[in-house]
Amino acid sequence: MDLRAIVMGLAFALMWSSAFTSARIIVADASPLFSLAMRFLISGLIGVMIARAMGQTWRLTRGQWKATILFGICQNALYLGLNFVAMQWVEASMAAIIASTMPLLVALASLVLFRERIRPLGMLGLVAGVAGVALIMGTRISAGVDLLGVALCGLGVLALTTATLALRGATSGGNFMMVVGLQMLVGSAALFPAAFAFETIRVEPSWPLAIAFAYTTFVPGLAATLIWVMLLNRIGAVRAATFHFLNPVFGVAVASVLLGESLGMLDMIGVGVVTLGILAVQLARQPAPAKPPLSAALQPQAD
Repeated sequence: MDLRAIVMGLAFALMWSSAFTSARIIVADASPLFSLAMRFLISGLIGVMIARAMGQTWRLTRGQWKATILFGICQNALYLGLNFVAMQWVEASMAAIIASTMPLLVALASLVLFRERIRPLGMLGLVAGVAGVALIMGTRISAGVDLLGVALCGLGVLALTTATLALRGATSGGNFMMVVGLQMLVGSAALFPAAFAFETIRVEPSWPLAIAFAYTTFVPGLAATLIWVMLLNRIGAVRAATFHFLNPVFGVAVASVLLGESLGMLDMIGVGVVTLGILAVQLARQPAPAKPPLSAALQPQAD
């Protein structure tokens, strides 16, 4: 993994984690599904225009169209839609911690459904991740956390896990900005009917709403998604997923700084355990370095 990939991964993790805080600000002054649908409509149109200006085409490969539609529905409409709704009742740090379990769920599903072998380090990481989440959930439930909000966040991360498992290897083929823009438009098309069907549309103009909406549209929306797709193409899904271990830390830190959300000692321990668990799982899934053939190893070395 080169320096550019590391910088891209760190930038993605910080941008992605900050989205929970901006979402929390948005839903205080606007209905969640409608505001998210508007965000995707604006982001999608801008993304497609940028892609066309870059000479990209919407003649995508079959795998890219599959990724575009499935990710647009599962990630943008279901995962983020459910999180936006849940953010009315749960703190941004709580939503970020639940969302960060996605790599653990992917590894667990790969073990159970696809019979993928996981090294002992990965198994230890799975156990640690589950233990960390259980510790956080236990302290929050005893403190009176809204269980409906937690359940919605859980359903959202399951939707994202499903899309991730279904689309392994489907992101190659170029046209990255076009793929990003079209994913946003798919999400918008799915969310607008849901917003008008299930919400009383409200928008209470304020400077925090305007700033948070603009930020979430351009930074976590366009920039982070584009960086993620480019990172997948540069180093592959397994190595790229390693950066998800930073999400609980960054998510909690941003929520603490901007929203003043406080965490107890057990919460902090749980975040640390989950973070280490995700890192262990991803490191265990890294391909082992290739060993030189025995015949080459036995050859005399030149002076």
